Amino acid sequence: MAVVCERAGVEGTYTAATGAARIVLRALGLRIDLLGDEQVPASGPVLLVSNHVSFLDFVLVGLAARRSRRHVRFLTRYDVWRHPLVGRAMTAMGHVPVDRAAPAGAYLHARSLLRRGEAVGVFPEAGISLSWTVRGLLPGAVALAADTGAPIVPVTIWGPQRVATALHRPDLRRGRPVSISVGAPYTVAPDADRTAELHRLGGRLQRMLDELQERPEHQPPAGEEPWWHPAHLGGGAPTPLDARARERTVHPRAVTPSWAPPA
Repeated sequence: MAVVCERAGVEGTYTAATGAARIVLRALGLRIDLLGDEQVPASGPVLLVSNHVSFLDFVLVGLAARRSRRHVRFLTRYDVWRHPLVGRAMTAMGHVPVDRAAPAGAYLHARSLLRRGEAVGVFPEAGISLSWTVRGLLPGAVALAADTGAPIVPVTIWGPQRVATALHRPDLRRGRPVSISVGAPYTVAPDADRTAELHRLGGRLQRMLDELQERPEHQPPAGEEPWWHPAHLGGGAPTPLDARARERTVHPRAVTPSWAPPA
């Protein structure tokens, strides 16, 4: 009975938080286009693995699981828990704090969630990419998939970096286009070469991101070189090479990208 009540409390807190987040998205007037969300399994363990471009990405990946009526438990930097109210809410929703200096605890926590049939969300870049390409990936998502048999569902997001992202002031003007693309689930064999699987995952995410970045609604006005658009498409963002020199959050265990577009 106590377990049932605890579960109800977790889901109730998550539902309330999701409702508040949707109010914020409506207030921003975002024009959200969600593609492929029918591919998120309605039950059983699953890893939603996404690129990372903005501070809104957690909410947006959560939208990808709405059709399947799933609540996604995200692996999130433990710093978020330093604020007492936010920390209590994150714990109440079942999210997982990650200390990148000692990640084993978060890995074991996420593995237990998957073994209970939960949906777990991972941003394997472990930070926002300044180049707007998929940067080096940490091995946790692939390892979890190999160890638990949970399928990986790749997710890409494009557009919310124009609203709120790292190193730039928020721009709360209404009507920004936001695209979310959900790819087909796939599994990782227990004995797979995990480095090769990271490159496979990075390549999938980059190809999906390329497709979103080329959509007409995301093209900058003629003659502009906007900071929010990647350099290889004519934007003002740093190239992947320049970005790696500036990104202080890149972890030394991250696999060097083999999938980045040409500079």
